[in-house]
Formats: sequence, structure tokens, C-alpha cells
Amino acid sequence: QVQLVESGGGLVQAGDSLRLSCAASGGTFSTYGMAWFRQAPGKEREFVARIGASTVYAESVKGRFTISRDNVKKTVYLQMNSLKLEDTAVYYCAARSGMVVFTTPERYEYWGQGTQVTVSS
Repeated sequence: QVQLVESGGGLVQAGDSLRLSCAASGGTFSTYGMAWFRQAPGKEREFVARIGASTVYAESVKGRFTISRDNVKKTVYLQMNSLKLEDTAVYYCAARSGMVVFTTPERYEYWGQGTQVTVSS
């Protein structure tokens, strides 16, 4: 059983940066594939980034966002730069057993509560 807690969201202006954190407890963190998803109002949950056997980004965030992990601190991060209005969403941290790359939410076993990111003009 794994527990995930996101933090770092907030209200920012377009062009600003934010760094999200996801602290994990339980399980063996180093063996889990970790991912970030986001869900905007009225939209489906969408993949943002994953780090495991390989690192994968959604095309919409590639070059702007960076996912990283610290296996000692059991934390995964999402550095978000050059934020756009369309980045506004609740951001969720997710984990699954194994390092195989998946980009669909159905493949992830554990989820955090989400942290709100709001980008204004």
C-alpha cells in the first residue's frame, strides 16, 4: 500500500514557474513507476509526464516541464516552466508497480489527492 501527497500548487501568471512535489510513503518507492496527470474542469484526466524505465512527456508540456525523482526522499517532482493558461488543472501524482512506461490513468494503482495549479493572464 502506497500513500501519495502532492504539494506546491498555486495561482500564478502565464510565463511563471512552479515546482510540484509528491511525497510517497509505504511500499518500495524505487521500484515504482511514477507519473503526473492533470485534470481541468470539464475535461478528462490527461497524462503529463512519467519517470520509470524511461522518461516520457506529453507533447503539450515537452520542453517546459521536467519530471524527476529522489529515491532517498521518496519524492517525485514536476518542475513547470513557462506556464500557460491551458496548464490550469488539478495535478495528480500516481504510482504503479514496475517501471514499464504507461500513459493511461487506468494503469496506475496509487493516487494522491491532487494539487491545484491555476494560471492567469
